[in-house]
Amino acid sequence: MAEDKAAQAFKVPDPALLTRNMADIARRSQRIVMEFLKRQSDGALPGLDPLNIGGAFLEMTARLMANPVALMKAQVAFWQDYMLLWQNTARRLLGAEAEPVVQPPPGDRRFRHEDWHENEIFDFIKQSYLLSARYIQSLVKQVEGLDEKTAQKLDFYTRQFVDAMAPTNFVLTNPEVLRRTIETGGENLVRGLNNLLADLERGKGRLQIKMTDYEAFKVGENIATTPGSVIYRNDLIELIQYAPTTEEVLKRPLLIIPPWINKYYILDLRPKNSFIRWAVSQGHTVFCISWVNPDERLAQKSFEDYMLEGPLAALEAIRKATGESDVNAIGYCLGGTLLACTLAHMAAKEDARIRSATFLTTLVDFAEAGELSVFIDEEQLKALEEIMNKRGYLDGHEMAVTFNMLRANDLIWSFVVNNYLLGQEPFPFDLLYWNSDSTRMPAAMHSFYLRKMYQENKLVEPGGITLAGTPIDLRRIAVPTYILATREDHIAPWKACYKATQIYAGKKRFVLAASGHIAGVVNPPEAGKYSHWVNTDLPPDPEAWLAGATELAGSWWTDWQRWAAGLSRARVKARTPGEGELPVLEPAPGSYVRITAQ
Repeated sequence: MAEDKAAQAFKVPDPALLTRNMADIARRSQRIVMEFLKRQSDGALPGLDPLNIGGAFLEMTARLMANPVALMKAQVAFWQDYMLLWQNTARRLLGAEAEPVVQPPPGDRRFRHEDWHENEIFDFIKQSYLLSARYIQSLVKQVEGLDEKTAQKLDFYTRQFVDAMAPTNFVLTNPEVLRRTIETGGENLVRGLNNLLADLERGKGRLQIKMTDYEAFKVGENIATTPGSVIYRNDLIELIQYAPTTEEVLKRPLLIIPPWINKYYILDLRPKNSFIRWAVSQGHTVFCISWVNPDERLAQKSFEDYMLEGPLAALEAIRKATGESDVNAIGYCLGGTLLACTLAHMAAKEDARIRSATFLTTLVDFAEAGELSVFIDEEQLKALEEIMNKRGYLDGHEMAVTFNMLRANDLIWSFVVNNYLLGQEPFPFDLLYWNSDSTRMPAAMHSFYLRKMYQENKLVEPGGITLAGTPIDLRRIAVPTYILATREDHIAPWKACYKATQIYAGKKRFVLAASGHIAGVVNPPEAGKYSHWVNTDLPPDPEAWLAGATELAGSWWTDWQRWAAGLSRARVKARTPGEGELPVLEPAPGSYVRITAQ
């Protein structure tokens, strides 16, 4: 009987099946290694330390050694906490209760499995890791005399190391993985190895973690499905005009300028969370730019080309399609930065066709640009430019890794555990499908953007940047502006976004949404999720703004609609794509969005 129970608890793997699996793994591994070696010869990062990490940690070590008293105090405090943890664990093993010495921070989902709390040994492992992580990170933050950039880089990469070393990421220290391994006789680890090899194969020797079921979504079929038509195309954009769903529409069309770091359909994922579909239902004639996914042929396309062939070309196309010269415009993230540049350029030219501007999680003052600044210094820019100049573009997957590192536990390590240790397939998720649909960056444009804006912060200086022969000044932007930031944004920190309220000359409304860079924006009213804060006063200090703000339940979309509709209430008969001067070229979502970065 005992033997039968043991057999049920531990599954013995099929030797023949295991042999075939391992033979297949060996063949695939050999092919992956050859592809990896070829990639290194074709364009590995130049230099031994292109991220310039070694110098930063060397400087930190020297400063720590120069202050041994502070180091000793930190070590003594760490060992006192550790001894208390030993005592509490011993008490629990003897059946007594003991309060945790340290707890995971709110929102940390790594230790959700019951054994991390109920099993004394795994609770000790968890708390031991959390104490060590706290000690290492606090030690780094306490180092005196470092410049701000170096301190930020040390903090960021220390956190990357600490996250990577979490006990959840290893078989023998993750109780959920151990249970699964016993229950399946190790089949989960074989499946996980196959998943790992599949990810390496898809990345041609580079690890490209599968975040969702890619077969579950197809652009134009169950994602990016709002009815519309491509009515204009050039080298950089397709302009989509969406079909109306109301008999009358606001006279002034709406132009959406999404970022070209990702595909436009973040604003048109599925019907239930599509901002574009919702805006159409509110009576807007919606036009959206769909950026091309560039290759080496567009290497010399500049930032000003993106302005000339993007929003400025779209304005002329909208005039031909609708007969209207005046538009309202929305810019999201980098699309918002481009919108600000375009408005400043138009102001210098006394061009008033854009009558209002909405900026979604947009930076124009990059002095406090958040953790992305970690990747922007002279050494890293030179290394990046060397790669881009050789290829003609920045590979989209390299940029995706950078963004994923900002939320490594959610976007890297959770999938390592699920896919490779538990041997499971990731769930279908439209947002993660979009996140994996990478785009490239032309070399000339991206170098200009990183240097002039992130590194030198020239955009905020009057005349600091010249586009199409015209020095631009953001302070000349006098149109009504709606500025949305999100409170937990890792890419465009809300306080940095708030700085725009002190720059633009026109009437401004600032709204702060809960959640982050994507979820805080893509938040339909019907979902009943998150909240937003409003305050008509715009003091220089963002904390003062927040202290006087009122929190409102639900989505910011309805607040924006009231603002947008109040700008001009004139209405006309609904417009159908193709009925103006521009014929329909093809149905939405068009061709450019289907170009992958593979």
